[in-house]
Amino acid sequence: MYSEVSVELYLTGIILKPKGLKGEVKVELITDFPESFLSRKKYFAGKSVDSVQQLVVEKAVLGGGFAWLFFEGIDSMEKAEALVGWKLFINEEQLLPQPPDRAYLHEIIGMKVLDGSRSEVGTVTNVLAMPAHDVYEVLVGEKKILLPAIDEFVEEFNLREQYMVIPRFEEFL
Repeated sequence: MYSEVSVELYLTGIILKPKGLKGEVKVELITDFPESFLSRKKYFAGKSVDSVQQLVVEKAVLGGGFAWLFFEGIDSMEKAEALVGWKLFINEEQLLPQPPDRAYLHEIIGMKVLDGSRSEVGTVTNVLAMPAHDVYEVLVGEKKILLPAIDEFVEEFNLREQYMVIPRFEEFL
């Protein structure tokens, strides 16, 4: 039942645990659009993006900051337990448009980081969610540094041309 998927997939949730005896699972939401879990009917799911199968949603409910899902063919606690740790992915067609001041993680990772003189100083390798605000992980040579993803430090963010300008970049070295 597993298959290779040749399209790019994007993480949207992680199955945490079963609930009850009828196959319901608790899902950690990795999305800015939790309500999309109520209307989405299919996910690519598996331990990793390399080997996934398609799961069809029979019922979805949001509550307590999580999604609670029933999948077709998953009708017992044992079958639901086998899904624990599986990641739920969607393809590009299923992505919802972001507001003008927002971007998807895959659009930010790989962006060039420029200093105040617009010289390239590094590349964004990850975006970390922190309690106060997101943080950009930037590879500078062999070293990784963390930059706050806030207007005070990011002068310009150009998604189309894939760069951001950090005028006070030296403060983070």
